[in-house]
Amino acid sequence: MMKDDIVALLPDLRAFARFMCREREAADDLVQNTVAGSSRQARPVSPPGTNLKGWLFTIMRNRFYSDLRSQRRRPAPIDHDAIAPLAAIDNPEATLELKELSSALFRLSPQAREALVLVGAGGFSYEEAAGLCGCSIGTLKARVSRARKQLAEQMR
Repeated sequence: MMKDDIVALLPDLRAFARFMCREREAADDLVQNTVAGSSRQARPVSPPGTNLKGWLFTIMRNRFYSDLRSQRRRPAPIDHDAIAPLAAIDNPEATLELKELSSALFRLSPQAREALVLVGAGGFSYEEAAGLCGCSIGTLKARVSRARKQLAEQMR
């Protein structure tokens, strides 16, 4: 049962990893290490009331920052020119707009980008996202607010 639940969460985990790592291969490695690490955790995963998605996102986030600290450097930015643009069927300008949005997201600080992605795209409540980020709800709300404002300014 848990295996099926983890498989169902893989697209969400991969999307979050892409925003953290900014590199497709590194994101795939992070997801793989997160899933492998979750199976080796000492505590049981499936007691009643366990939020599997939140638990896996926490493992991923902690692993990402732990790897980042051990490397003592940030991952290389994505080369946007090397990525094939997504096709927009009914709106040819959507591809350009999506590329601009992606570029604007990566100009945000890692903490702001993480907060915005967790709340805006990940579907987490402010309380859940604050728990994942290890900060207070007020801090997370401020990060999301600032990130939205910066993103709106960049997209003008």
